This record gives sequence, structure tokens and C-alpha cells, in this order.
Amino acid sequence: MVRAFETPAKRFILAVGGMVSVTLFGMVGYVIIERYPWLDALYMAVITISTVGYHEVHPLDSAGRIFTIIFIVTGVGTSFYLLAVIAELLIEGRLREHLGATAMHRMIQHLRDHVIICGFGRFGRVVAEELKRNSVPLVVIDPDPTCAADLARLAIPYLNASALEDSVLEEAAIGSARALVVATGSDADNVYITLSAREKNPKIRIHARAESDAGNRRLKLAGADQVITVYQQGGFRVATMILRPSVVDFLELVMPGRGDEIDLEEIRVSETSAILGRRIREVEHDFPQLRIVALRRNAALSLIPDSQTVIESNDLLVAIGDRGSLRKLAESTVR
Repeated sequence: MVRAFETPAKRFILAVGGMVSVTLFGMVGYVIIERYPWLDALYMAVITISTVGYHEVHPLDSAGRIFTIIFIVTGVGTSFYLLAVIAELLIEGRLREHLGATAMHRMIQHLRDHVIICGFGRFGRVVAEELKRNSVPLVVIDPDPTCAADLARLAIPYLNASALEDSVLEEAAIGSARALVVATGSDADNVYITLSAREKNPKIRIHARAESDAGNRRLKLAGADQVITVYQQGGFRVATMILRPSVVDFLELVMPGRGDEIDLEEIRVSETSAILGRRIREVEHDFPQLRIVALRRNAALSLIPDSQTVIESNDLLVAIGDRGSLRKLAESTVR
């Protein structure tokens, strides 16, 4: 995001302030020197700085003429500057751009439990589009101005700035964010952003991209919760497809949000949930088209939990099944 002191709108405000100040200066001068009434003094100040060429309200004496000369030099210059700024704002469309950026900044400041993505390259774009598709609130930070058009088209809030600047992470409301994705193409930048983010929000979950083994190690030392080495992950995936193709096909089928009928979803159990206090086998009996394959309780993850396990408040259930059953189960946990 462009800093306020560099924007045309800021210059516009300064120019308007200067115009008001010069007009008041002229009014006071004519009242003191020529003893004009306030309305006549205002009239004289306006026709002087606007160079319209009307006659004076009353003939000026020598002191009044000297004051008018000084007033023309300062006032006309200020009015020309104001007109130039207005032309820049309106003709070039910068005012609309600034107002849009201001509105976006205010919206971002009101976000809660959102995800911040630093870098809108190929990796960051995939993450952003997937989160957007699943209605997860997010903010993208990228200094490349060419990304702005794509982000605007996708209706994704963004800051056209560098995440290496401390103030930019604060503008992205990092204090209220739930996760940060560090996805620039530089290991050094990713390490710095991770350190800065961890300092500003010790509880935030950080997912970082690494370009090398050294970057992987340093990102973990910097406080990243998860480090993804894209080339390594890609290589493992190709090898797995060769060794166990059916397993890969199944994983792609149940990838959250990707399957046509079968899906994999995580569901948080609230204190008012209809399934609170029930056993897992009872829930699976009520929803025969799904199975609970994992349960996270107090940070401990149990795979294929015992069917006699009683569901407690704040449990995180991972279920696989058809989308209709998963949707009904999710609705039953938020009553």
C-alpha cells in the first residue's frame, strides 16, 4: 500500500488547507489595512487569488496595493497548485484509487481470525484461491503492482507493499490473524517475515515456503510451525504416484473441497452441539454415509478413534464421507 505522504489525496488535502489559509490571510489583511467589512474582505480575497479581474470594492491606498501584490504572488501560486493536484486526482483517476485503498484498509483492520499471505506468486496464488473458494477471510501482501489487478478481480483484500516492513504486517491486522503463509521466492525474506510475525503475534500459526534445505532449517529456527519445500514435496508426490498410484488417487478424491461426492472435513464440537456427550459409533449410526477417522483433543490426535469414545466439547473431529452427510454433521455441531 502506498504511504499516505506519497499519495495525491494527501497533496490535495494540503493544497486545500493552504488555499483556506491564504484566503483567511487575505481577509484579515484587507480588514486590518483597508478597514473592509468581513464580507467585502472575503470577496476581495477570492477575486484576487482567482485572477478574475473584477474591480476593487473600494479604491486601495498604497499600503493596500502593496499587500495585494504580495497576496497575488502567494495566493495565485497556491490556487494553481490546487488545480494541478485536482487534475491529477480526477483526470488520472487517482482519487478513486485512493478512496478504494482507504476503504480496503479499513476493511482489513476489522478482519478477525483471518489468514495473511505474503507473496502472490504461483505458490501464494494457489493458497489464496483455495482459501477464497472455501470462504476463509484472508489478506494478500505483495509489492508487485501487477498483482493488484488479479487480486481485485478475485475480490481478495490486498496490500500493495512489502511484508518486510513492520508496519505492513500491522496494517494486515496480524494481531487478530489466525495464520500466516510466507510464500515469497526468497528464503532470506521468508525468514525475516517469520521472525517479525512471531514477534508481533506469538500465537499465530506460520506456514512458510523454503527454497533450499538451509532455508528449511532456518525457517524452523525462526519459529515457523510448518515449512514446505515445494520441489521436495513435488518429488515425493511423483515417487508416490509411481509406487502407490491407487493411494494417490484416493487422496486426491478425498482432498477437502475437491471431490465431487466424497469429501474430508474437520468439525469443531461446540458446547451446544447436538452430538455432545454421544459416542462415536452413535454418530456414525445416525450418519451412515460417513466415518470419523481422527479426533483431536487437548492437542493429542487419535487416528481411527475407538467407537466407544464419548464426544466432548471443543473436540475436533475429522470425518470422511459424502458431502451431504458432512454438511448435516457440521450443522449439528453449531446448534
